Amino acid sequence: MDKKRFGLIGRNISYSFSRNYFNDKFKTLNLKDHEYVNYDLEDINDLRNELQRDQAILRGLNVTIPYKEEIIPFLDEIDAEALNIGAVNTIKILPGNKLKGYNTDAYGFEKALKSIWRGSEKRALILGTGGASKAIAHVLHKTGIEFLYVSRKKGNDFTITYDDLDMDIITAHELIINCSPVGTFPNVEDCPKLPYEYLTEKHLLFDLIYNPEKTTFMKMGEKAGSLVINGYSMLVYQAEKAWEIWNS
Repeated sequence: MDKKRFGLIGRNISYSFSRNYFNDKFKTLNLKDHEYVNYDLEDINDLRNELQRDQAILRGLNVTIPYKEEIIPFLDEIDAEALNIGAVNTIKILPGNKLKGYNTDAYGFEKALKSIWRGSEKRALILGTGGASKAIAHVLHKTGIEFLYVSRKKGNDFTITYDDLDMDIITAHELIINCSPVGTFPNVEDCPKLPYEYLTEKHLLFDLIYNPEKTTFMKMGEKAGSLVINGYSMLVYQAEKAWEIWNS
């Protein structure tokens, strides 16, 4: 039986959603020749050796923190939308072991957001400026939602710092999306440094984190009467899109 291997590229990813999700999927579909493994890399430059070793059986990859942008120079081709976003989280292995990059985070976020978005939240704050935030910005732009990035350091005209956040900014931006890893297991007491006292029932808080199921960021939103959602449904949507790409 020829093995078909899929995997996740990232750093410190033993907790990964993807490995359990896909191995469960393979069991359900009775795909005994399929397996999903973690490529837990200290340095992205270790990637070539890892992929060369497994190239005979490798069929597709996912990419997570902190390599969604760093992976791009390793690719032979990149899908137009992923190029536009500037981040890749899915790779298809093409004939000749060529690597083609896609972004399914944008698809996953858009579907998850539409399931809860009330349409009244016309301006957003994106917390964090890593690879995931680029897909979020792409979707907001497409949906016609104005946004600002919030970062620890001042960047361009569209970036403010956590210290800049005040009542006026929080009131004016009713959609707040946490794209930072702050609050992820095991540091579940942590949350982004926001003036939570200015949240209201008009706010929608979207946390890309899924472990824990309810982050401190979300709990603070609920306390203020805000609508909250975690990143689980987004992950499922993006994973299914990746599966579709690998099998197309």
